[in-house]
Amino acid sequence: MAIITLLILALSPGLAIILYFYLKDIHEPEPFGQLAISFLYGIISMLIATGIIYLIFKEIHFDSESFTDMAIKAFLIIGVIEEGSKFLFIRGILYKNDNFNEPFDGIIYSVMVGMGFALTENIFYVINGDGGTAILRMFTAVPAHALFAVIMGFFLGEAKLDHKHTGLHSFAAIALAIVAHGVYDYFLFISFVPGLWIGAVVSLIIGVLLSHWAIKIHQDASPFRKDDSETSE
Repeated sequence: MAIITLLILALSPGLAIILYFYLKDIHEPEPFGQLAISFLYGIISMLIATGIIYLIFKEIHFDSESFTDMAIKAFLIIGVIEEGSKFLFIRGILYKNDNFNEPFDGIIYSVMVGMGFALTENIFYVINGDGGTAILRMFTAVPAHALFAVIMGFFLGEAKLDHKHTGLHSFAAIALAIVAHGVYDYFLFISFVPGLWIGAVVSLIIGVLLSHWAIKIHQDASPFRKDDSETSE
């Protein structure tokens, strides 16, 4: 398959997700420049995470048919490192930006970082694979990164609302993103048992439902939201 076609397949799901979440930012849309910077942070976080994971896998052998080894790989290696690298940029830099001024900003900035991460990763997988790889990841890995981002972003948005428990919400943001990522990967890693991969699909469906709920909560909590009576005038 032509390289251009593969690139289109690799990039299109992430770009569609970015557009979807941007259109959901209805009360106080973020500056394009800041979103672009966030996407760039995602690319950098992917490169950092991939480098660290490569070094670990180079030194440590994991038994691909061990439930315990696959759990360690899914949760403590990939989950912690990939979500941790995103969190460093979102909580460490973007959270402090003046444009991060409403709860939904946690979601939109996390998604932008997540898509920068996912699309860069996707390009490597697709270029080294084929059209089948691209189509499979279009409906699995790329949306999964968006769902992990919504979880992280939701709680960072809550931290903006609840200044008394900023640390608790921040911990929930990284911890639950790691758990969600780990669960998804774990079911894929234990596919040596026929049928268990369906757990990854179920986790994605649950993630989609929770994401719709999280988006609605933060849209309603926006300090820039106009009352229904105001908008009807």
